[in-house]
Amino acid sequence: MIETVVSMELPVAEHLRVQKNRILPVHPTGKEKRFAVVTGIHGDELEGQFVCYELQRRLKAAPEQLKGIVDIYPAMNPLGIDSISRGIPMFDLDMNRIFPGTEEGPMMETLVKRLMDDLDGADMCVDIHASNIFLMELPQVRVNEETEELLVPYAKKLNVDFVWVHSAATVLESTLAYSLNKIGVPALVVEMGVGMRITRSYGYQLVEGILNVMKEMGIWEGPIGEVREPIVSSDRAVGYMNADKAGIFVPKTEIGNEVKVGEVLGEILNPLTGDVEQEITAPIDGMVFTVREYPVVYSGSLLGRVLGGKKK
Repeated sequence: MIETVVSMELPVAEHLRVQKNRILPVHPTGKEKRFAVVTGIHGDELEGQFVCYELQRRLKAAPEQLKGIVDIYPAMNPLGIDSISRGIPMFDLDMNRIFPGTEEGPMMETLVKRLMDDLDGADMCVDIHASNIFLMELPQVRVNEETEELLVPYAKKLNVDFVWVHSAATVLESTLAYSLNKIGVPALVVEMGVGMRITRSYGYQLVEGILNVMKEMGIWEGPIGEVREPIVSSDRAVGYMNADKAGIFVPKTEIGNEVKVGEVLGEILNPLTGDVEQEITAPIDGMVFTVREYPVVYSGSLLGRVLGGKKK
């Protein structure tokens, strides 16, 4: 059932509409739990679009197995999705920096307030993001340490490769997930893939995880595939690889690989002179979970990240 959550008039007789698809069980009782999947807050992050499609395909294939309500919001920022823009076009705003919003504020703050009102009361929300156009990210859940005790058990069932628990000081309070957690709606933030692209294997992986969490909550009784046990990074180090030179970055490793400190993971090449400007080596032992996809780099560019061993 397609519903319009918010509709606002724009110039030249146009409308901004945020829609959701509400999927109900075959025989609703009125006591169902509600599971929300949101994506498209950043219009250049498209990985969640495939997840929305594939999840609905799976639910439609076995409607009798659904025992709860599933709300799917594929385009929280429809203007951004339409123009493949990170922020909200015309308003020069990052949507994920103005939550929870207010009815008394400017138009976009009113928009996010109404989205918050619609999500209020959900029993779980998964907020799907992708990386930017420069970096590929391994599927991961990012959790604020303030909500670690509540959310990590669910995050571990989401079939991601690792769970990254961030300190409260590094978490922006104006995001959707932070605002939902503050009003009692458990919200998991997924980061995966690369900007402006769809990585089908990651989409399939996350859908299995979503169904697994739904099964844990009693919302889904259908089959699920194998679910991996993620690394939880609350007590682990993260090593960063950055460029010291400008040039063309050519990786020599793949995302998800285990590497040793000092191992060469890529090179920065100079096409004009034919020289290797810099060898990029692993800063620590561990697993590569971020790799630069866009080859042109400058001094300071992030080239990759390694999830390392326990801090001493």
